[in-house]
Amino acid sequence: MTADPVVIIVDDDEAVRDSLSFLLDVAGYRTRAFASGTALLEALLPPLAAADAGCLLLDVRMPEIDGVTTLERLRAAGFQLPAIIMTGHADVPLAVRAMKAGARDFIEKPFSDGAILAAVAQALEAEARAPGHAALARVATLTPREREVLAGLVAGLPNKSIAYDLGISPRTVEIHRAHVMEKLEARSLSELVRLALAAGIEPGARR
Repeated sequence: MTADPVVIIVDDDEAVRDSLSFLLDVAGYRTRAFASGTALLEALLPPLAAADAGCLLLDVRMPEIDGVTTLERLRAAGFQLPAIIMTGHADVPLAVRAMKAGARDFIEKPFSDGAILAAVAQALEAEARAPGHAALARVATLTPREREVLAGLVAGLPNKSIAYDLGISPRTVEIHRAHVMEKLEARSLSELVRLALAAGIEPGARR
């Protein structure tokens, strides 16, 4: 990590780009903003060296190529910047795919200034802590039903859909979801999904 890292913002919404650039500039980061994945891929050649960049804030839903494809192409080209995916709630399945492509985290819109600053700070801490073993230990404490609910959450399903699939009430799903969050020590849906993926839980998997 450089002493003055660059946070690369990629979002087709100009207002989002401007507000994030301002927030991060005030927090002491240098920023580069792009309106599309295509523009980023064109820039990530000689001018923007990987050593100069700190992390990537990448929107999922964009025209031309989506954020997941952008990330996959970056990885294929050898760029290993820690990436934070910005997504609407309905985009959880895409965010899961992005994390499989190497994203470090995803954050749901609308997000607070504090949430995005914390996500960037954590991404820049190159701790590379491998959560796999700890995640496996936590998942092992779940009941079979809690594991089924967790698989539904990783697949991006709302509580009502999970309830329908499992033949239980939405209220029961809420209770199981709370227990899963507590046992996995997850403070948010994004952290829950990250832990589940680290433990090898696939979307929709029942076991």
